[in-house]
Amino acid sequence: MSRYARQLAVPGMDQAKQDRLRAGSVLIVGAGGLAAPVLQYLAAAGVGHLRLVDPDRVELSNLHRQTLFRRSDLGQPKAVAAARALEGLNEDCRIEPLIMSLSPGSIAALTRGVTLVLDCADSFAVSYMLSDHCLEAGLPFISASVVGTDGSAGGFCGGAPSLRAVFPDLPQRLGSCAEDGVLGPVVGVIGGFQAQMALAVLAGLTPSPLGRMLTYDGLAQRAGGFSFIGAAEPAWRPRFIDASAIAPRDFVVDLRAPSEGPIAHPDARRLTVDRFGPDGPRPAAGQRAVFCCRSGQRAWTAAERLSAVWDGEIALIALGEQSPSD
Repeated sequence: MSRYARQLAVPGMDQAKQDRLRAGSVLIVGAGGLAAPVLQYLAAAGVGHLRLVDPDRVELSNLHRQTLFRRSDLGQPKAVAAARALEGLNEDCRIEPLIMSLSPGSIAALTRGVTLVLDCADSFAVSYMLSDHCLEAGLPFISASVVGTDGSAGGFCGGAPSLRAVFPDLPQRLGSCAEDGVLGPVVGVIGGFQAQMALAVLAGLTPSPLGRMLTYDGLAQRAGGFSFIGAAEPAWRPRFIDASAIAPRDFVVDLRAPSEGPIAHPDARRLTVDRFGPDGPRPAAGQRAVFCCRSGQRAWTAAERLSAVWDGEIALIALGEQSPSD
């Protein structure tokens, strides 16, 4: 027990809670900057099983913040390189790397048997997909994000409100690491927050982080937070679906330019977001509207515009990066 002696000395921790950690199984989506501290702290603390999902490979631009990786890992799958970096840290922890993308169709299988889901991906569409599933499955869900020098981490679902209850609408502009940059230490701070929240949920520590949001301003060196326990779930919930789930009668719209990739579906029409509104096209009675774009942001915005004038079913598809020849 010398491995966990200092951990067990923390007020509120005991052998029963340590046993809960060892019995815990966690799905971690994203093996980048947030996952670097998360994986190390969860494995070191004795969490029994970490299932790590990421489709990408290590690039040179990752190294300033994704601190599990080395130059020798360039070109290697992130999930595999991260798992290899943790080899020998703790024999109590089994790491399961999966080189794949998360999609609406794969979530059920990926979350099967886990006790907690962590969102370490740089994708708002993934965050909402995971939150929707965790709310329905009763799984606790901890989501974090960092852009520039600001970051946040929150505990959702599992008896607490979902991500949609706190953020039912998209901001006017969604930031990303690629577009707005990011400082490595801020990622480390938020990843540490996320790891602590995960350990609290897995061990059953009180107070629970579910229903709480932590925020951090890296330039001002200021942390804050708030509770959202009483937040109501929104009535309007456009769901993400796989492209393979498009039905023959769907009203399918590809919001991308031709240079972004081939048409999403043979029956799809290419239109821009601003075409939808009071005088824009609408599906026929009984049709489902399906909006497609790269990240899901334009699809969500078009869905908001259409829903203001039409009360039918709307679904969203985030197609990801493609090329015209794909």
